[in-house]
Amino acid sequence: MTSASTMLIQYLENHSDEFLHNWLKRIVISENDIYKEEVLNNGMKMFQLVKRAIVKPLSEEEITILAHKTALERVNANVNISEFVYNVNIGKSIIIKWVSNSGIELRQLQPIFEDINALFDRFSYLAVRKYTEIKEQQLQEKELYIDQTHKERLTILGQMSSSFVHEFRNPLTSIIGFTKLLQNDHPNLPYLDIMQHELEQLNYRISQFLHVSRKDLIDSTREEIILTEHLEETIEFLYPSLLDGDVSIDFNCEGDIRVLGNRDELRQVFLNLIMNSIDALQEVEGDRQIHVCCKVREGRTNLEISNNGPRIKEETIGAIFEPFYTTKDLGTGIGLYICKKLIEKHGGEILCQSNEEWTTFTIGIPVESNVAQ
Repeated sequence: MTSASTMLIQYLENHSDEFLHNWLKRIVISENDIYKEEVLNNGMKMFQLVKRAIVKPLSEEEITILAHKTALERVNANVNISEFVYNVNIGKSIIIKWVSNSGIELRQLQPIFEDINALFDRFSYLAVRKYTEIKEQQLQEKELYIDQTHKERLTILGQMSSSFVHEFRNPLTSIIGFTKLLQNDHPNLPYLDIMQHELEQLNYRISQFLHVSRKDLIDSTREEIILTEHLEETIEFLYPSLLDGDVSIDFNCEGDIRVLGNRDELRQVFLNLIMNSIDALQEVEGDRQIHVCCKVREGRTNLEISNNGPRIKEETIGAIFEPFYTTKDLGTGIGLYICKKLIEKHGGEILCQSNEEWTTFTIGIPVESNVAQ
């Protein structure tokens, strides 16, 4: 140990109480900090580490022990980590000031300054890293709890659905059947087409609950589907809703796009996206438009269903496909969730983009290999 180091350590020991007093006057401690007493204790320990670092380099373990202890206390105190960083920097600046006033030549103090700075920087880094690790672990545990609660909620919904949804569907199927018979026998009878449309919509909503009540979407029969024809049939079915909502629809799809899928499930996806667009457009004054466009890109569909309704906020887009998330007053929050699950079941993906002009849902599912690329 050099004579300068010996003189400096003696100087710091003689002024330790004054140093700690000045540090305590300037640091920030929250009123609700349950570790107020430990703040002083940790400051004293850090002061001891500084004196030891002047003599010889400290091991990583020596610094880590105090850093991890302090990080855990900051987490349990539930205070912002910025307070800790601020207090550490205050301590470093006070010590540097005291060392500068020790009367030792600056040339001899220069390597000591570097050692003190390195110690404080390493201590801050290790403490903040540990603090972040603990916080992230707590967040993961919280998300796991939320996810488990969500699953339990889905299970309850499934149990409820199994007890009464089928009871709704049986008489509904009979009513739909008799309505079709009436249309065949009396094709000119007014309002039957409206009744048929509303019954189909009710049947569609019940199907949503049946899907979401299952733990996994069950396998279903698949067939080759000409996408253009299937979309045209869906749009024709929704014509009364488009008319009632004063919405114009522009349809532009390549003619020979074929996919292997379940007709009813894909129809449910198209119905939901277009109906959601119609609902969103009711908030628009003036021209209300829906664009449906589909092409083939790299062996997958690029089906876009767009509307010029209100923009979906960026922070909301990440949640719209989650179950039970809805912005509608009377929404169930399962429509887009089911759409996502059905598209993923077909080996595809569904995305949403939104700006001030257009909100676009894009569906990509594999096309049949015999389609020309």
